Amino acid sequence: MKLSIIIPVYNEEKTIEAVLRKIAAQNIAPWEKEIIVVDDGSTDNSKATISAFATASADKENCKIISHDKNNGKGAALRTAIAAATGDAVIVQDADLEYDPADFPRLLRELGDPTVDAVYGSRNISPERRGYPHYVLGVAILTTLTNLLYNARLTDTYTCYKLIRTSVLRSLRSESNGFEWEAEVTAKLLRRGHRIVEIPIGYRPRSFREGKKIRFRDAVIGFWTLISYRFWRS
Repeated sequence: MKLSIIIPVYNEEKTIEAVLRKIAAQNIAPWEKEIIVVDDGSTDNSKATISAFATASADKENCKIISHDKNNGKGAALRTAIAAATGDAVIVQDADLEYDPADFPRLLRELGDPTVDAVYGSRNISPERRGYPHYVLGVAILTTLTNLLYNARLTDTYTCYKLIRTSVLRSLRSESNGFEWEAEVTAKLLRRGHRIVEIPIGYRPRSFREGKKIRFRDAVIGFWTLISYRFWRS
């Protein structure tokens, strides 16, 4: 079995090397690792840092680097990575240090149940740390809306850690270019009856000064995405 770890990157030169080293250090046996990094038009030294890591890595044959000429958004970068994935399952890893790859083994164990199609790492089950209060509130509102519209009982729909069987993820044919990818994928999984389970994960929220990118407008787009896929879009 192989896990494709897909990493969208946009101007993350300060953290991307540390993230890649943490991923490389994780033992997820019996799963193999495939790392796919999509540099989404970075204007800093992210691309050079990624290339240097891949060249020096002992596991470089399992590390793919793809570049976009311009910044197209997280969703667009993820579509590129999903198309290149060869693993049995895919997990999204942000290029910052908010999420810890040490949680991979626990997430993967849930896929031992063949009835499970997706595993979400929830920041809201036994949380140790939380981010900005308005971000916490925004995620709570979007999660509550998701549960109401799609008859679900999730606790964190905007988590980065979405582990999904590759065949299922590709069947969703995602269209979103930005952060609303999170809402679209969850909406489609629930609408099509795929089983999602959640487990608690660690979370280290970063500040705007450290490079946090998601903004209020992204929450508004996510809100509209959830409604549109429930009532108007197939």
